[in-house]
Amino acid sequence: MSNKQGVGVIGLGMASVPHAKSLVDLADKITVHGVYSPRRDRREQFSETFGFPSVDSVDAIANDDRIDAVLLLTPPNARQEIVELLASHGKHILMEKPVERTLAGAMKIVETCELHSVKLGLVFQHRFRDASIALKEQLVSGKLGKVHAVQICVPWWRDQSYYDAPGRGSYDRDGGGVLISQAIHTLDLALSLIGPVRSVTAMTDTTAFHQMESEDFVAGALRFVNGCIGSLTATTASFPGATESITLHATNATVVLQGGELNMAFHDGQIIQVGESSGSGGGSDPMDFPHDWHRRLIEHFLASLDGESAIVSGREGLLVHQLIDALEKSSRTGKHVELN
Repeated sequence: MSNKQGVGVIGLGMASVPHAKSLVDLADKITVHGVYSPRRDRREQFSETFGFPSVDSVDAIANDDRIDAVLLLTPPNARQEIVELLASHGKHILMEKPVERTLAGAMKIVETCELHSVKLGLVFQHRFRDASIALKEQLVSGKLGKVHAVQICVPWWRDQSYYDAPGRGSYDRDGGGVLISQAIHTLDLALSLIGPVRSVTAMTDTTAFHQMESEDFVAGALRFVNGCIGSLTATTASFPGATESITLHATNATVVLQGGELNMAFHDGQIIQVGESSGSGGGSDPMDFPHDWHRRLIEHFLASLDGESAIVSGREGLLVHQLIDALEKSSRTGKHVELN
């Protein structure tokens, strides 16, 4: 009798590739019982490439008693009804970011999963890099001292062809631009390290590099609940694209987390480096990164189904949605915004 956990996959677009590679790596622990896309050609090609059986409907996955959890990788405008169906059938859900296009929509999805007592996890894979884990441990240990200032920088590049894809960068499908589609990863990681934000002042706009509905540039000032202050710059108009970074200025050290590499310069002269440079999807190829982080995230989420707490739960994921909502509101109104 197999002790493997059963998994289904819904949504087989660009974001599904690192998930599929991770599921192949985890074949000794899980069995994929069905993958689905509304496009028949896409699901057949996906099935042929990765060796997973395809099904012809979401209902087929929801009604399959062998499936314990579902990777939901659709665009954010195609989530609510699917979540309601899966949750009502007792399926745990690991979902690509963002939760939804708006804060209200995200809250509804989280509440739906809580109503049906199913776990909801979010794909914020940057938390699972070796360097990110090491930095979290340093902060928890107190070795860095108190963090007084933070700099968050996402200098990415997307050419116009990226935004020419139907719905890309629109409010109706994606919920916005660089904030909710790209910078959300680094913002979530910063919140996991420093804690929630209390207030923001921000400006968002669209540069002449892109023809798109939403923003491709944001600059903001942040004040965290713990008193730390910070700056944010994020864009997809920085050719050729560079690795995102979080810099922490603490009482005992200055720390730079750049992609998968952590450099800690202590005031006593000690230098510590963890991790290594790797692709992050910041350039013209948005999928230029290893899938190891996804594999760790998926493995952790499936382990959490037996009672552990998922590192990135749906409820915790609302924090970054609240921050993005506040940044957009500040830009729209030209005013300082307090978070609830």
